[in-house]
Amino acid sequence: MKLYFKPGACSMASHIVLNELGLPYTLEQVDTARGLTQTGQRFRDINPGGYVPALTLASGEVITENAAILEFLADLPAASGTAPIQLAPPAASLERTRLREWLGFLSSELHKAFSPFFSGVELSPAARKEAEAKLRKRLSLFEKKLRSCGDYLLGDGLSVADIYAFVILNWCQFIGVSLADWPAAFALWQKIGARPNAILAMQQEGLLPEKQTEVAAANSASQNQPQNHEEPA
Repeated sequence: MKLYFKPGACSMASHIVLNELGLPYTLEQVDTARGLTQTGQRFRDINPGGYVPALTLASGEVITENAAILEFLADLPAASGTAPIQLAPPAASLERTRLREWLGFLSSELHKAFSPFFSGVELSPAARKEAEAKLRKRLSLFEKKLRSCGDYLLGDGLSVADIYAFVILNWCQFIGVSLADWPAAFALWQKIGARPNAILAMQQEGLLPEKQTEVAAANSASQNQPQNHEEPA
C-alpha cells in the first residue's frame, strides 16, 4: 500500500494506524498547493479532489476520504508477528455505528472548525476572533461528548476515531490555542501522542527530531511484538 500524505495533516491518522498494525506501506508526500507528489505526479490524477489522504492498494485501487481509509485499515489484520490490536468494533454492530458517528463528527464538525486557520489566507483580527470562537464551541462539544464516553471515544478501548481526534487536536499548538480549557481532550491528546507508533509517524513526517524517532521506532517494534502475560495471582 502507498499512503499519499501531507505532514501533520489529517492523513497522519492513517499513517499512525498503519504503524499500529505493523503493515507494510510506502509514503509519498503531496504538495497540495502545487498539486504534485514528491515524484512529480499530478495528484489529481490519483485523487480528483486534490486533497490528502489517498491510499493506493496493491490491486491499483485507490481509496480516498479519511474516514473511509481509517475504517478500511481497521478491518485489516495486523501483520504477522505484530501484537493483535482491534481498532474498530465488529461490522454491523451498534458499536460500529458509534464509531461512524464519531468519525462523522470529527470530520464534519471538529476538523472543519480548523479550516479557516489553514486556508492559506491570513486572517484579519476580527476573522481570527470569529474563527476561534467557533472552534472553541466545537472543542467544548467534543469535551462534553468525550467525558460521557470514558477514557476513549468508544469507552475503554483505542479506536481509529481516537487516533483521528489526536491528529485534529494536535493542530491546536500550531494556531496558538491551548487545550488546557478542555482537560479530557488534553488527556486524550497526551495519551495518543505518547504511543510509540504515533511518535514514529510524526517523525517520519518531519514533525519530530530524528533522535526521538530512534527511540520511538525501537519502542514501536517492542510494542508490536506479541506478549505472553500471566494472570495475576
